[in-house]
Amino acid sequence: MAELGFHAVSFSYGAKPLLADVDLQIEAGERIGLIGRNGTGKSTLLKLLLGQIEAEKGSISRRNGLRVAGLEQEVPGAIECTVEQLLKDSLPDDLVADEWQAERSIAKVVSELSVDPSAAFADLSAGSKRRALLARALISDPDLLILDEPTNHLDLESICGLEELLLRRRGALLFVTHDRKLMRKLSTRIIDLDRGSLESYQCNFETYLERKAEVLQAQERQAVQFDKKLAQEEAWLRRGVKARRTRNMGRVRALIDLRKQRSERREVGGKTKAMVQDAVRTGRNVIRATGLAHDFGKGPLFEGLDLDIQRGERIGLMGANGSGKTTLLRILLGELAPGQGTVAFGTNLEIARFDQLHGELDEDLTLAQNICGDGDSVMVNGHQRHINGYLQDFLFDNEQIRGPIWNLSGGERNRLALAKVLSRPSNVLVLDEPTNDLDLETLEVLESLLAEYAGTLIIVSHDREFLNNTVTSMVLFEGQDSCGVGVVREYVGGYDDALAQQQNLVGKVTIAAKEDAPKGARVRLNQARKLTFNETKELGGLPAKIEGIEEQIGQLQGAMAEPDFYKQSGDVIAREQGVLEKLEAELELAMERWELLEGIQSGD
Repeated sequence: MAELGFHAVSFSYGAKPLLADVDLQIEAGERIGLIGRNGTGKSTLLKLLLGQIEAEKGSISRRNGLRVAGLEQEVPGAIECTVEQLLKDSLPDDLVADEWQAERSIAKVVSELSVDPSAAFADLSAGSKRRALLARALISDPDLLILDEPTNHLDLESICGLEELLLRRRGALLFVTHDRKLMRKLSTRIIDLDRGSLESYQCNFETYLERKAEVLQAQERQAVQFDKKLAQEEAWLRRGVKARRTRNMGRVRALIDLRKQRSERREVGGKTKAMVQDAVRTGRNVIRATGLAHDFGKGPLFEGLDLDIQRGERIGLMGANGSGKTTLLRILLGELAPGQGTVAFGTNLEIARFDQLHGELDEDLTLAQNICGDGDSVMVNGHQRHINGYLQDFLFDNEQIRGPIWNLSGGERNRLALAKVLSRPSNVLVLDEPTNDLDLETLEVLESLLAEYAGTLIIVSHDREFLNNTVTSMVLFEGQDSCGVGVVREYVGGYDDALAQQQNLVGKVTIAAKEDAPKGARVRLNQARKLTFNETKELGGLPAKIEGIEEQIGQLQGAMAEPDFYKQSGDVIAREQGVLEKLEAELELAMERWELLEGIQSGD
């Protein structure tokens, strides 16, 4: 018998059907990855599984004695007790009566998740709260564990520990995650929630991606054929009164049925059409930090740290929670003075920053007001866009756009925060944990978007695959040395490149300072790296891009060489000269990028 089953279950949010007569069987011991776009009902499905809400139609069956526990996407804000008390309150009845066994279970789970049982939950960091809530879900040793974005706010060490812990569990697991490496490692089956229906893929994540693409292509072909037939029947009906004769009423009724099917068809949602607005180019040197040191009284986070960020660089920051990533980021952005050392800033810096806690969003305002205040438009790359059209590019519908943000899902909030950041021109883009709660499709769109970004990129993230696909160097916070000083090193390449170099560190590094440099100084590796997938794709398209820009410049210069050109108004001449300057700057940047990627590919 299955652990839990859905039988023709339906659930709607307002007029929006999230689940439409869906069936689902969860077997003992399987690990199911649940995939679907933000706002399609994944969290609702998990709440139905946990028994937190009731289905509108259909039934949900559970095996007798089934233990179910879960982790919600959002951290509750009203827990006023110690971690130990939180865990005691979550113990199953059979353990509450056995004090020795209860203490043993608590000790085991706090050890596995590195949680301090005596700490007050309200005083914990976001990452520590997440681990405490995971401990609460695991304390009962549930037969079915349900996790909604379990890696949010966790550092890499905690994520890797969680992976191993979940792989060792015997019970069934159903989870939602944006972390593609976690999805690949854990899932034995994929459940796809799409337009109100559930489809099961008995395969790994990679095979699911291939099969899903084939399904969408087949649906598209069927929709085209259906629409063609409907158009033919509509044209037949319009041709004359013959259709109203008795012998043709069957065909009319069939046409009415076709119209009904078409009206009920749920279209595949569009892709996010986000774009980054480029500001005026910075100078070659963007940020230069020299001899940085900082100490919050618990030992130096880093000492003697040098970091030279050049125009166009793409840098990823990764380290344990509390290791100093946010502190270093604030110092580099001029928000915090370092304990020691200096930070010099380049010219023309226009910095746009994405905050993982969405502090830039106002709960009291609508989606539209959060982007453009009381106006109704936003300026995108020099062109006025109506706010509805702009937010529709980020997959929000008109009802959501004029509504409050409090009823958005976690992923939709992230999308809105990105929409706000990208509505501002920038040449330095700083993203602090941008992938939390995003669906996989939006993640891929964001990666492609960042590959096209002409400015300098700084990303704080624990999403290993995202870093592999977006950055060209990694700054890792590697704990403390024997003197208690934080060790910070820079590696060439993405996360996997950095990990490989880190494992072969001994004898293969040169310290970017004298031999007696302070402990924790920056280390740059000499090893070459390979191009990421997106960089390889970018390099392949650069020659055509350069050729296209050169052609535009040639045409414009030819027009400007004509005698009549300067007989036009001064505004027209100035505008065309501005266009030429922008094209020449784009050409220079594209050439620099081509030389950089060519050099990496050739190993120079």
